Amino acid sequence: MRLIHAIPHVDEEASGPSYSTPRLCHALAERGHQVELFSLARGRAKALCKVVARTFPEGPKIARLGLSDAMRRGLAAAAKGADVLHSHSLWMMPNVYPAWAAARTGAPLVVSPRGALSPVALARSPRRKRLFWDVLQGPAVRQASLIHATSELEYRDVRAFGLAQPVAVIPNGVDVARDDAVGERPAGQRRLLYLGRLHPIKGLDQLLAAWADLRPRFPDWELRLVGPDEGGYGETLRREMAGGLYGVRFVGAQYGADKRAEYAAAELFVLPSHSENFGMAVAEALAAGRPVVTTTGTPWAGLAEHGCGWRVAPTAEGLGAALAEAMALDREILDAMGARGRDWMARDFSWPRLGEAMETAYRWLLDGGAAPDCLRLS
Repeated sequence: MRLIHAIPHVDEEASGPSYSTPRLCHALAERGHQVELFSLARGRAKALCKVVARTFPEGPKIARLGLSDAMRRGLAAAAKGADVLHSHSLWMMPNVYPAWAAARTGAPLVVSPRGALSPVALARSPRRKRLFWDVLQGPAVRQASLIHATSELEYRDVRAFGLAQPVAVIPNGVDVARDDAVGERPAGQRRLLYLGRLHPIKGLDQLLAAWADLRPRFPDWELRLVGPDEGGYGETLRREMAGGLYGVRFVGAQYGADKRAEYAAAELFVLPSHSENFGMAVAEALAAGRPVVTTTGTPWAGLAEHGCGWRVAPTAEGLGAALAEAMALDREILDAMGARGRDWMARDFSWPRLGEAMETAYRWLLDGGAAPDCLRLS
């Protein structure tokens, strides 16, 4: 198959879709498909083995819409020979252009909202999103023949929003470190790691409120906040702390080997988000052999079942109780939990397996027949 994927940009490595979308493209290319990834030319380009990456200049900077006539024209030309067009994310023009291209050629369109339809996400800039939906995004999404959700939680968000198309529930994958590449923690202070954007949706205010109670009880622990400051929210947190919290370190964005080193040096990972369609950082932490504390705003209900973490209410009280239990455990127990999580990722979240699942969904879309297990038709 010739598959055209489109996403606004892939330069922000702390953003889950910036990793998962190119990696999905690579997994499909590994299965012998011709895959092209279209995005705006922002930041650092990614090297994508076996995937043709096409980037386009951005036009006038109007309301962060990602206007690009070059991308529009490029997708229109590419769609003429495409079997499937697949659009990732919402609320920017690169999420509308694929629908326009598909409408001209008759190629089926797949849409991955990537968490953009969760109630928490929709509550941010609601008037802007409603206007954009009514005029541009809504007609584009309603044209889709298939919606891709990365979890059952996101599937429910899709249905609650009123979309009736078939939904393929296929999680993101993760690259699992080799046994000899998981890494060891440095001697000395124990580390609790948060890695992701510094953004209000991530629940960092609740985490810091919990930390204020935990720190006196666990003076040998350090909380590391690793990730880019989005919209000045990290600076706001620093001002609100005003020197009153100890053992918290704002590290900034870390990528590549530096990011892997952060996971390796931690004993425990925390994602306090109010809402996640998947929560890529949870999968990365588990793949690195680190147990996880996260919230019911994420779809990781399997943490308890697989004995590798905690999932609690997205409140200071919920986080505090789970973190207190986890931080009181010996390192050997946390390591054993992390090993179980890593085995889970290798078994159920490998990219080859999930690339095959997406291929199966595409085949059903093109050829019909019995619906694969990942499809939700009602």
